[in-house]
Amino acid sequence: MEAKNPSWQEKAAAKRESVLAKIKPEWRLSPAELECAASRRELTGGYVNDFLGPDDISIISLDSVALVEGIKEGSFSSVRVATSFCKAAAVAHQINNCLHEIFFEQAMKRATYLDEYYEKNGTTIGPLHGLPISLKDQFHVKGVDTTMGYVGWIGSNLGIKDPSQAHKIESQITAELLSLGAVLYCKTSLPQTLLFGETKNNIIGETLNPNNRNLSCGGSSGGEGALQALRGSTLGVGTDIGGSVRIPSAFNGIFGLKPTPERISYRDAANNNPGENTYRSTVGFLSTSLGGLRLMLESVLSTSPWLRDPAVVPLPFRQEVADAYLSRGDPETGKPLKFGILWSDNVVGLHPPILRGLRMVADAVRAKGHKVVDWTPPPQKDAKRIHLAFLFADGGHDIHTQLDLSGEPLIPDLKETFTLKPPIDLLEYQDLTLQGLDYEAKYSDYWNSTADSDGQTVDAVIMPVAPHAAVVPGKYYHTAYTEVLNLMNYSVVVIPVTKADKNVDTFDDSYTPLNDTDELNWKAYDPEVYHGAPVGLQIVGRKFEEEKVLAIAEIVCAALEKATKG
Repeated sequence: MEAKNPSWQEKAAAKRESVLAKIKPEWRLSPAELECAASRRELTGGYVNDFLGPDDISIISLDSVALVEGIKEGSFSSVRVATSFCKAAAVAHQINNCLHEIFFEQAMKRATYLDEYYEKNGTTIGPLHGLPISLKDQFHVKGVDTTMGYVGWIGSNLGIKDPSQAHKIESQITAELLSLGAVLYCKTSLPQTLLFGETKNNIIGETLNPNNRNLSCGGSSGGEGALQALRGSTLGVGTDIGGSVRIPSAFNGIFGLKPTPERISYRDAANNNPGENTYRSTVGFLSTSLGGLRLMLESVLSTSPWLRDPAVVPLPFRQEVADAYLSRGDPETGKPLKFGILWSDNVVGLHPPILRGLRMVADAVRAKGHKVVDWTPPPQKDAKRIHLAFLFADGGHDIHTQLDLSGEPLIPDLKETFTLKPPIDLLEYQDLTLQGLDYEAKYSDYWNSTADSDGQTVDAVIMPVAPHAAVVPGKYYHTAYTEVLNLMNYSVVVIPVTKADKNVDTFDDSYTPLNDTDELNWKAYDPEVYHGAPVGLQIVGRKFEEEKVLAIAEIVCAALEKATKG
């Protein structure tokens, strides 16, 4: 009798079980513990730590820079650090469903090798020696699947043209991290298609926000954000084509860096519709600290990625740029910075926690002596319209090609958005390109015009990531706050500012919505539901200004800390 091919549901179920099976028995939670976790609103902090030992907690409580320094000084071994983060990631996945791939055994072999190297040579391999780094499930690691959330790629690596290359391919960024001494140990969840501000797919289901499980962890690098919120990682690699690094960073209360595309290599990574490169997706980083972002950027650039990927601009890390802006942190000794604040895009207004976060930052930098002005650029709705047109230009053909491999359907949230359509024609595509260039020019002209009043151009813009703190699943109605910056290809850092507080961020009954979408967004706000949700904001520079925005973010965070502590 001929064997029946398994259904996509059976394949997905088998994949879920195979991932869980890679967790050591002693790290597995009991049914009662899993049931308790499922009933909780918050999983971070003390709750997740209850599953870990004191030694593990002491390790995972450290941020990236402290970890690599401790390993370099011999305070702890790579094996000790890798063990703690593998265990923390195992717990995080069991209570919050945030991993696609687990390869802890591979990680422990790598950590052992690094310790032997250190003992033999008395030095580290590179600046990331022994540091566990998590990867969004777009980056190929030898011996490991890359499904990118598609059932049809289980057992292989999405995007490979030769099936014999399955599990043999390695993304350039993966090779660079290994050359720098990193320990790779897991790949994190993402949404089907990548083009979604939440994290859901037919393989693992949904990843929620561990700070507040009423809400989404964001997307598309949502598993990264959730894992780091649970301290299962301090540093990870994501991608961003419409907010996919920045949204999970803000929603989970961590830091994120969206570089300009072509600063970091995307070579040999899986992607949605990779032929659309007019407005490219960019590789970015998420971290529990600003220091982690800087460590990663500086380390990766030290490998000269442009020599291996011709798409990368040959631009080394510029310490002098960072120093020049850091020297302006105190206006009494240096020229004050000038900030533009975007209070609203006049399409969808801000929920009370986001508006309060903006005011906190504006007041903090103003109190330090920096200049603050309102930011009123060309309409973001125009940028969103143009940018979305590029994302949908192929009519969903690439997405449906991946779905057809297994017969899986679109998840319900995306059925209407990605119904298969004819691709747009070449002349329409070219016209969109001109519209995008025209918008970029207008935005740049506006930025330059900020010098007209006082001779000083705005140094950076502070603006929302979204009109809400995280989001109730199914109620992400407006993405223009991030998408405009993908159209501009600007450099952006996300910083955590505060958390929603039901006693402070009350519902404003007097608010008059600007339009139907704004009304939907406004009615979605419930102070009780949002209580405890992280509030993150974007610090925006122009193209290839990663060093600048990281330095300015450091200044803003210091000002905010001083203002908060009084």
